[in-house]
Amino acid sequence: MSWYLGRLCGFDLETTGTDVEADRIVAACVVQCGGGAPVQTATWLADPGIEIPEDASKVHGITTERARAEGRPAAEVVEQLVAALAEVVLAGTPVVAMNAAFDLTILDREARRHGVQPLVDIVGTGLRVVDPRVLDKKIDRYRRGGRKLEDLCRTYKVRLDGAHSADADAIAACRVAWRIAQKESAIGGASLDFLHEKQIEWAREQAEGLAEYFRKTPGKEHQADGVRVEWPLIPHQRAGGEA
Repeated sequence: MSWYLGRLCGFDLETTGTDVEADRIVAACVVQCGGGAPVQTATWLADPGIEIPEDASKVHGITTERARAEGRPAAEVVEQLVAALAEVVLAGTPVVAMNAAFDLTILDREARRHGVQPLVDIVGTGLRVVDPRVLDKKIDRYRRGGRKLEDLCRTYKVRLDGAHSADADAIAACRVAWRIAQKESAIGGASLDFLHEKQIEWAREQAEGLAEYFRKTPGKEHQADGVRVEWPLIPHQRAGGEA
């Protein structure tokens, strides 16, 4: 059976910002769907322990005041989130995440920050990720317009029930991945192992292309050095520079 006809696990985070090394989780969702079984959704609201910048609050709608009043301790949320993802990964279910390297790296750093065993240390080489952003850029490289989740939902005629809430984004990412796999037989018919390895290659090529664009664009040259090519996780740098 094709991978996209089985169980999928959507994963999404809302955060305090876009710096994977310093920013924190504010909200999270892990949703299991497809495969002929009922949808199972788990969501979390965290008190990140730092101020949520106004720009971030404008995106996801969660203020510092709300997070402090309603959110659970960050360490508790991170521990439960890692456990939820580890369970599905060890069951052989692919994790579907839009721009996966951001969400998985943020989670990895949060785990290390709070003394929680990181997901990669639990599941080892068993992690299989499907990233709609990487897939879309591969199959439709020259399409004009944005590549955010809202853009992909319009392109693939997928319903998005409330952008920038973790639960809505997680299920929408699964729907987009399903549509792409249904449309492109080379993707839908690939094994998860093969598709995961190809996405590592495609994501690197896409990142290198972006860096080259920055280098050639006046006023954007400085952004080239900040482009990371690793996928689906930016490796943690230990003391002394060892990966």
